[in-house]
Amino acid sequence: MRNYLLAPLIIFSIIFLAACGSDETSGNDGEKGILEELQEKGTVKVGFANEEPYGYQNDDGEITGASVETAKAVFKELGIDDVEGHLTDYDQLVSGLAAKKFDAITSGMAITPDRCENVAFAEPDMKYGEGLIVKKGNPLDLHSYEDIADNPDVVVSVMSGATENDFLKSEGVDPDQIQSAPDIPATFSAVESDRADATTGTEMTIKMALESADTEDLEFVEDFEQPDIEGVPSYGAVAFHPEHQELLDAFNEKLQELKDDGTVEEILEDNGFSGEMNFPEDDVTAEMVCDGEE
Repeated sequence: MRNYLLAPLIIFSIIFLAACGSDETSGNDGEKGILEELQEKGTVKVGFANEEPYGYQNDDGEITGASVETAKAVFKELGIDDVEGHLTDYDQLVSGLAAKKFDAITSGMAITPDRCENVAFAEPDMKYGEGLIVKKGNPLDLHSYEDIADNPDVVVSVMSGATENDFLKSEGVDPDQIQSAPDIPATFSAVESDRADATTGTEMTIKMALESADTEDLEFVEDFEQPDIEGVPSYGAVAFHPEHQELLDAFNEKLQELKDDGTVEEILEDNGFSGEMNFPEDDVTAEMVCDGEE
């Protein structure tokens, strides 16, 4: 008799648990739930690193830059007017997004196959190449990553978490030659103090950083040879948590509209980029870059 009474109870428990699970997947952590929640609040939390001109905090404490302004424009089209910026180290952006500290991350972050395993990238909103900073006069005659690889005594300072770490290794630079730093000013300081011989980063970042830096000890290598490797040029994009597919889809739809009407190209130009050189091709998708096809 006891067994017959337990059967309905077990069935009821299964149905109840299934219903609870269904509510959870369609709630605030679900694909549709997060988009509706952000629209209702009118606020989105965006993680960014201080890397001008992609994403940075200006003198008024506001976040701006080409990547940030593009994200702001797209979120506004989605009915989300307030972009709440959260400044963090570059190498903490992906882990912060995974922990759902942010709803999105942006700083001109390059789409890479490795990153695609942990985040869901929107379609590219920019492309860019690499640059090199050396001591004034370029005493070691460095014009490429291969030049660094060919001289084992050369030490290059690179921002932790930046794609340049892998680019250098792909060009044969020994990991022992690569010195990590938390941000661009720290890499400049390493070269100025002779702790490193060079620093590298995306062309616009280090070029603008040098222009604003109070130093006559460093120079930008104007004839730097772009590495012929996978990932160069880089394609930058906003990234989302992999669970938030509907938010990603909605973002991509509005992003394409702003690409088509010239808004994205205008934002790039307003932030010092060349609309012609830095605007991504229409036939290059995030999926292609994730798959290593670009």
